[in-house]
Amino acid sequence: MATNHRTMKCAPEDVFTVIANGWFFPTWVVGASRMRDVDETWPHVGSHLHHSFGVWPVLINDETTSLQWDPPHRVVMQPKGWPLGEARVVVEVKPHTKGCRVTIVEHAVKGPGTLLPRTALDVALFIRNVETLKRLAFMAEAKAGGELTGDLQPTEADQKPPKRASHGLLRRVALFGIAVIAVVVVAQRISESQSVSRR
Repeated sequence: MATNHRTMKCAPEDVFTVIANGWFFPTWVVGASRMRDVDETWPHVGSHLHHSFGVWPVLINDETTSLQWDPPHRVVMQPKGWPLGEARVVVEVKPHTKGCRVTIVEHAVKGPGTLLPRTALDVALFIRNVETLKRLAFMAEAKAGGELTGDLQPTEADQKPPKRASHGLLRRVALFGIAVIAVVVVAQRISESQSVSRR
């Protein structure tokens, strides 16, 4: 899991007002290039952001789902970024003497991204999220999101932690396939060595 931290000179609520405005998503999330639509119920659990990843003219339309909305403490999102798959992103905010301490944790949970070496993927995500947190800080410290009005307050369902992320069927099938191939290769080598020794 890639984990990044940043101290921001603002209140925790200022971070969440930026996240709550779905139209801001491509402004602070590195890789997101444009917004196509924002569900009226965003950021409540089950709502979606409809965005595009990439650089014009190569853009992929995808979406991000809200899994937990618990300001001013925690938000969990699951962005899709096919063909790489889906990631689980957790943003946690704690009060700090200078304002607040923001932590972002991200890891692949579905699709081909789960097959990549974890260390290499974590390094790439870490580098990307350094810039993501910098952008989020600029917006939160400028109070770009306004205030957390009544309709943005979390419901009981919003505050429940999401289910543990599955690593996806594709990863399990791939690992099973690799294991089968390894067994076949080993069995073939043993058979070849036995036939040579008999001669």
